[in-house]
Amino acid sequence: MTTLTRILSAATAAMALGGTVLGTAAPASAADRDGICQTGEFCYYFNSNNQGSVSDFTGSVSDYSTAQPSCYDFKGAGAGKGKCIKNSAASVWNRSSKTVRVYFNSGYSGTYQDFAAGAKGNLNATLKNQNASHQIGPSSSTRSNMSSSLYKAAGTITCGFDGYTTTSGRHEGIDIARGIGSNVHALVAGQLINVARGSTGRAGLSTIAIYNAASNKTVIYLHSAPLSSLRVGQQISRGQVIATESWHGVSSRSSAHTHVEMRPGRQTRAAKSVGDSRLENPNPTSFWNSQGYSIR
Repeated sequence: MTTLTRILSAATAAMALGGTVLGTAAPASAADRDGICQTGEFCYYFNSNNQGSVSDFTGSVSDYSTAQPSCYDFKGAGAGKGKCIKNSAASVWNRSSKTVRVYFNSGYSGTYQDFAAGAKGNLNATLKNQNASHQIGPSSSTRSNMSSSLYKAAGTITCGFDGYTTTSGRHEGIDIARGIGSNVHALVAGQLINVARGSTGRAGLSTIAIYNAASNKTVIYLHSAPLSSLRVGQQISRGQVIATESWHGVSSRSSAHTHVEMRPGRQTRAAKSVGDSRLENPNPTSFWNSQGYSIR
């Protein structure tokens, strides 16, 4: 073998070795949506308890879309692979370094559930198979003021849950006031299952009961004057005007307010408060937070 041949052979071998090293050195990127839940990603699972196919993300998504080929889908092996994730996820694993908020509606709106960095968990009853967007590192100010949302203007909480101080019994809801005639808006969507119009004065209690099937909760509004257009069986939208503030079932005009009460399950009437020493309803704070409201 000549000197030139030996040099060329050595160079060729070195290039081949270098090519092999370069070809295997690049690691898989965590940014790839490959159906594997990697460090730095937020992941949906098709089934509860982190089972089934995985859909992984490194950024926020405001709308997953609902049809192929444009939708975000489940990519990992297992049940659900290839399905669009919108309204189809049951559990999550947040492997990002920030809180991730899952929303009921597209555009980062509606009911939501937060998952801290590193958390695994099932979507709650409202969001399971009802997920439409997620936000990585959401602002803590996303929740709306409950009293202002009821009137779409500044309102005041006059008595909190279990907040009686001079009245005998246990207060089963939250009392909010703004002024007689102020529009009262539905805080949660659902089916109207009871409306009693009542009249002003202690004996004229009014009731509006709206059942939200997704959460299996009923929100009941007392004392305000229901709109004449309300009919049992109709669907009520979140934010829809349902009444005007009044004093139906209240002893004096100066005490006008809207009593807002959350009850588990399907309920047509509010729980008894005055003169009743037993609480029937649980503390509603976590429910109202889950619906996107802060109690203030």
